[in-house]
Amino acid sequence: MIKTLRLSFALRDTYRVNGILYSLKQIPLLKKLLPDTLYQVHGLKIFAHVLSFLWEIGSIFLGKFLYFFCMVYGAGKLYQQTPANATYLHLLLFLTLIGAYMNTSLFNPTRDKYYAMILMRMNAREYTLVNYGYALCKVLVGFLPFSIVFGLLCGVPLWFCLLLPFCVAGVKLAVSAHSLRDYEKSGYVYNENKLRKHLWLFAGLLLVLAYGLPAIGVVLPMWASMVLLLLWIPVGVLSIQKIVRFSHYREINQELLAQMTSQMDQIKQSAKTTSEKAISADTSITSNKKGFEYLNDLFIKRHQKILWKSTTKIASICLFLVCGMLLALYLVPSIRPVINEQMMHWLPYFVFIMYMMTRGTGFTQALFMNCDHCLLSYSFYKQPKFILKLFQIRLREITKINAVPALVIGTGLPLILYASGGTDQPLHYVVLFVSILCMSIFFSIHYLTIYYLLQPYNAGTELKSGTYRIIMFVTYLVCYLMMQVKMPILIFGALCIAFCVLYSIVACILVYRFAPKTFRLRA
Repeated sequence: MIKTLRLSFALRDTYRVNGILYSLKQIPLLKKLLPDTLYQVHGLKIFAHVLSFLWEIGSIFLGKFLYFFCMVYGAGKLYQQTPANATYLHLLLFLTLIGAYMNTSLFNPTRDKYYAMILMRMNAREYTLVNYGYALCKVLVGFLPFSIVFGLLCGVPLWFCLLLPFCVAGVKLAVSAHSLRDYEKSGYVYNENKLRKHLWLFAGLLLVLAYGLPAIGVVLPMWASMVLLLLWIPVGVLSIQKIVRFSHYREINQELLAQMTSQMDQIKQSAKTTSEKAISADTSITSNKKGFEYLNDLFIKRHQKILWKSTTKIASICLFLVCGMLLALYLVPSIRPVINEQMMHWLPYFVFIMYMMTRGTGFTQALFMNCDHCLLSYSFYKQPKFILKLFQIRLREITKINAVPALVIGTGLPLILYASGGTDQPLHYVVLFVSILCMSIFFSIHYLTIYYLLQPYNAGTELKSGTYRIIMFVTYLVCYLMMQVKMPILIFGALCIAFCVLYSIVACILVYRFAPKTFRLRA
């Protein structure tokens, strides 16, 4: 067992180190500084090993912290009608049930499992049990400190905070044992990366129960949530016997890993097919414009389905919600003070909303799949003046597309503020409108700039840039954390407008200087 655990760590560490070194080589500013024999440089390998170790520590604690801070503790603070301790445990109960079968570790096909069991022919049963046991230890160690800290902040007894990680592990054990029994009876191999429809519906139902019930002032009593969670500890202990004695781990992993390789091929083909379907087949589409304006005009017209039609639907939904809120304020005057107070301090919340609505990654992906993928193979297309000219045209178009829902929201928020009681400072209305438009402009510039500076796709239309993935994740994380910020309209709005203007200037300068070198097909 110890030898298997050591080999597993070595294999995972090697895979991560090579991935880190490859990602470093893809960073534009470092590419020329790093030697071609990057994988042979001892100092860089030590640096990569340190990052790999920090990655492992981060996988134990960082995800758990974000889970508690954002999805449990942070979300619980939004519900003022229910007791904090009961809401905290209510959310934990339902989210734990979802995580038990969506993140099992036992039925997750990964590359290190493929290398170990298929290529290196390691003992499948021993390898699976050792790594599953390690994954459960990570759950216990990672959950414990945050269970104590956030639990005590919400008024949960310390003894239960100490037992909560074992409750979570018990649920995971029970679900894993049930899936193994299901395999013995029906031969079905559970794959947590390829859930069946009824499980997605079940997850949706649990999410509604988790976050929907507190919104209407209903949560499980604290004692009920505690009892339901504690019951999983003995159930998990009884499930260990089934997991340890199961004898078909090689068969299960072979099928899971076979699904993984075929699924990767299907994803590539699906992306290509989806991209082709997004193009209009109408051969009568044409344009009277010239040069790159002609190219862009044809692209926009042939992608109406994923660009203008999509943004029109989003804008219609936003308009419906704004009208619904105005009607609610008219029919139920008692909610006006509450809404007015939220409007005065919750502008940062709309950063995440604008992030979710803007057409950024879909626009740039369509640009590459159906335009740049072919044209980047021609030398004239990569000339600096042509790259910058097309960047300006595309920036104008994506800004126009994203401006439609932004105008609806930017107009609707001042109306809602006025209908809920208004404010003594008329500048609030102006700042609300302008800041929403600035958010829309920021995301339009951000996605297109990152696309031109990193160009993450290779000739096979695969996403190859680790830097691009990191930037997209950081963008999501920052926007999500903005929902935890409460700041007066004038302060946050002024900061938002200033940041958008500054970012726009810096982004255009970076594209002007570096895009002629970075906007190319990846190897």
